[in-house]
Amino acid sequence: MASNTAPARRTGGRSAAVLTSIKNAVEELVKERGSERVTIPMVAERAGVNPTSIYRRWGDLPTMINDIATYRLDPTRTIPDSGDLRADLTEWARGIITHYRKPVNAALLRGGAASAGESESDCLRNRRGEAAMLVRRAGADSPVTGDEVIDHLVAPIIYRVIFLPWTLTEDTVPVLVDHLFRGR
Repeated sequence: MASNTAPARRTGGRSAAVLTSIKNAVEELVKERGSERVTIPMVAERAGVNPTSIYRRWGDLPTMINDIATYRLDPTRTIPDSGDLRADLTEWARGIITHYRKPVNAALLRGGAASAGESESDCLRNRRGEAAMLVRRAGADSPVTGDEVIDHLVAPIIYRVIFLPWTLTEDTVPVLVDHLFRGR
């Protein structure tokens, strides 16, 4: 007797679970040891997967850390859209600082930036896209460009995250936004 039921489709559940376990393993290991002491075999063991699965997806450790650093900032964030560019940039930048105040996220950023080498990191590419979107929403009369937002708002934040994390205070964003809009 033939069955009229079609085979069940795989929804990616196992793949999603494996990816989540790898990302969690990377975050835990970076938090425990620092990104410079993490290896793919360590991640594989912690995640309960074969190292070849990791090599097949990412190729090497720096690429994996760059991907995970980017993933950590993007999944559920919304980009502010109040109609006031200054207020939106302030809220957006505060979100970036809040994210990178967590030591594991700062360590992932450092590892991701190191892996980018001569090319633009995924993290920077994503922030550049967000900055461009915020400026575009402000219309043709925007007093700043997306590149100026990166140079005068994002770059100083990232520099501080990497080299001077203790200088990220509640006043950091308003001061940087004032400098961005100064004389405009």
